Amino acid sequence: MKYVLDSSVAFKWLVLEKDTAKALRLRDDYRNQVIELLAPDIFPVETVHSLTRAQRLSRVTSLQGVSLFQDFLRHLPRMHPCLPLLPRAYAISSQARIGVYDCVYVALAEREGCEFITADDKLVKNLQAQFPFIMPLASMP
Repeated sequence: MKYVLDSSVAFKWLVLEKDTAKALRLRDDYRNQVIELLAPDIFPVETVHSLTRAQRLSRVTSLQGVSLFQDFLRHLPRMHPCLPLLPRAYAISSQARIGVYDCVYVALAEREGCEFITADDKLVKNLQAQFPFIMPLASMP
């Protein structure tokens, strides 16, 4: 099984939040080659941005942040360049009035014919009717 993984799910690999156990199950299934995870090449930047924000908010210490960052880089999903996805992402973003960053993930899942797993409830609410392959992390086993 193949999935596009949102950075909102990967952040749960790093910082304890609601549905972290589900996110970690996906990560472990990927590490054990049970599933395939894909992401646009903006994925690491978005995830690490969230990690530094968590550090500024004292959710993790500086030392923890460095360790989490290094572990995160060892298990990245298979990256896809976002540039070829931008025309479709732009079209989705313009039509749905959703940020283009999120739409790059949707465009990748659409192109690859697979589900897109996200922990972004707003994204699910705004796009799932049009793109039924968008799956909320909360709905995963």
